[in-house]
Amino acid sequence: MKKIVVLGASGSIGRQTLDVCSHLNSLHPQRQIEICAMTANQDWRFLAEAARRFRPGIVALADAGHLSKLRAALADLPIQVSGGKEALIAAAAQPDADLVVAAISGLAGLEPLIAALSAGVKQIALANKETLVAAGELVSGLARQNKTSLLPLDSEHSALWQCLRGERQKEVAALILTASGGPFRGWSREQLAKVTPEQALAHPKWRMGAKISVDSATMVNKGLEIIEAHWLFNMPYDQIEVLVHPQSIVHSLVRFEDGSLKALLSQPDMRLPIQYALCGKKRCQSASAALDLAALGRLDFCGPDQDAFPAMAMFRQAGRMGGTAAAYLNGANEFLVRSFLDGKIRFISISDILGRLLLGYNNREAAAFTDIFAADCQGRQDAAWAVSSSDNA
Repeated sequence: MKKIVVLGASGSIGRQTLDVCSHLNSLHPQRQIEICAMTANQDWRFLAEAARRFRPGIVALADAGHLSKLRAALADLPIQVSGGKEALIAAAAQPDADLVVAAISGLAGLEPLIAALSAGVKQIALANKETLVAAGELVSGLARQNKTSLLPLDSEHSALWQCLRGERQKEVAALILTASGGPFRGWSREQLAKVTPEQALAHPKWRMGAKISVDSATMVNKGLEIIEAHWLFNMPYDQIEVLVHPQSIVHSLVRFEDGSLKALLSQPDMRLPIQYALCGKKRCQSASAALDLAALGRLDFCGPDQDAFPAMAMFRQAGRMGGTAAAYLNGANEFLVRSFLDGKIRFISISDILGRLLLGYNNREAAAFTDIFAADCQGRQDAAWAVSSSDNA
């Protein structure tokens, strides 16, 4: 029996995690995965349905405004129902949990992650890249202090994790993250200036939430993944590369000092890396279709267009700067993505504003998590000021 907590159960990764749990339990009824707690942001209906399906001891809703509805929906079950930020933090710190799936989107996932680490949870399956982007040094230090393993759930980082197993770090020349290129691969700046939110949300390969879909379209997501790979695998930024691969079949590669490459290939299905983490690095039958390379026929690769999509390089630069630079830029990006989705700025304004803000940022030391939250707040405030100027509409 493995007891897990699912933070962000109503999001894309959270829902697929629940699907994987059901699948694994159907394969191995004698080795059940028990969900002891689950959380959601606002979707109380989904949380109620999932609670009836999995019967966790605790459910928590971030938006306490819908708490009465959730309580009424679960009134006939012996489930503790609570709401608000403190409820999420308490759910993350379950003392009997073997593994916490951290799938809350954005920096909102940092405080629950800190709670899980501080509670001594032995494994955290990390789908929330922003927490390592903003506070990688502090999170990594807390994980080492409490002997907690951080397991990557991103398809690219899971692929690197699997490719690095059994290899010696000193023989690794480079980590190569692949990118689909998003829905606007090959587009000019003139074309990008006319992108609508509906177009940005229509990713050609992956089913994702709104924020990560826009990040993929701007290639901010790949910049975040560069920083995440740096902290997960203790790899210098100069040894982390990006390769555009539109089919999304090769999820990442490792280049060794002898020039050879090792890659992980599979269907673009997030259930595979989720299952690998939940199974403790063991292989078992999955619900995903096996890859047929003969039917696929070809695999294409090219370098990223950093002129059309400059935001990726900005986040790499912020990572190299250290301190609070990445937390600041991440906070600004979260605000700008929301502004774009709300129709307040153009698509290309996201990277334009990020570039100006990073150039003018007075970097500070990240000595404590309070420094991270302060930088995040400043990033959002500075982005709000930039959005209010008329030339970004």
